[in-house]
Amino acid sequence: MIDGREAAVLGRSSRKGRSMTEPIRTLALRMSNAYLVKGDTGFVLIDTGFRFDRSRLEAELRTAGCGPGDLRLIVITHGDPDHSGNAASLREAYGTKIAMHRAEAPAVERGDMFLSRGSLSLPRRLMKPAMRLFRLRRRDRFTPDIFLEDGDRLDEYGLDATVLHVPGHSAGSIAVLTADGVLFSGDFLENRTRPSLATLVDDAEALEASFERVKRLGVRIVYSGHGKAFTIDEIGNPDVGRRLASRTEAERSTSKTRSMGEEDGSSL
Repeated sequence: MIDGREAAVLGRSSRKGRSMTEPIRTLALRMSNAYLVKGDTGFVLIDTGFRFDRSRLEAELRTAGCGPGDLRLIVITHGDPDHSGNAASLREAYGTKIAMHRAEAPAVERGDMFLSRGSLSLPRRLMKPAMRLFRLRRRDRFTPDIFLEDGDRLDEYGLDATVLHVPGHSAGSIAVLTADGVLFSGDFLENRTRPSLATLVDDAEALEASFERVKRLGVRIVYSGHGKAFTIDEIGNPDVGRRLASRTEAERSTSKTRSMGEEDGSSL
């Protein structure tokens, strides 16, 4: 739900005199956030959490008065399993459709979040074995019904909002921006310990470009995939370029060390 600070920010942002405070329900799941937004003709769910959040998620939908036939659309901001884990189950139970960017489809169709990312850097190669534990199970994999592109509108689902393509965390990451300046960012922006850009970065240059673009769009409050809501000016200078340079230098050093080891017959 919305705390006092969020309500104060949202109260200053309204369309035709109507605040967005009431229609937004924050679903703070165990490892990520999902958002249930009440539109003019029903509900739109943005992200769905891990599969082990399923019972809690369904209970939250019932409490909000969202039953089969009321859920107009499920928007998945990106294919990572902590955001897409319950999409297939909810589609079947609620008779709704799943929408996401085309570049994320391989990740959810094959259950591998790395398929929506570029070549694996050293940190991601080290991370991949552990992340196998969180792959989408076969029964939870799915093919999206709708492919969303930058600039697409959600009016036909009862939501006065625009889809933004914000690559950087993954190739097909998207955000949803409402007419009154509420941004549902997925993991493009986050608030794990403080408001920031994505901590898992696929393409740092694309991430920084996405942020610079979004800063100019009149965003009043950000609802991210992790942590509490925040204002966009709380992020400050993201220093993405410096992070990219540091990562690249570390990878070069590791590659050079491995090459030297191969030359002298050792194995790293």
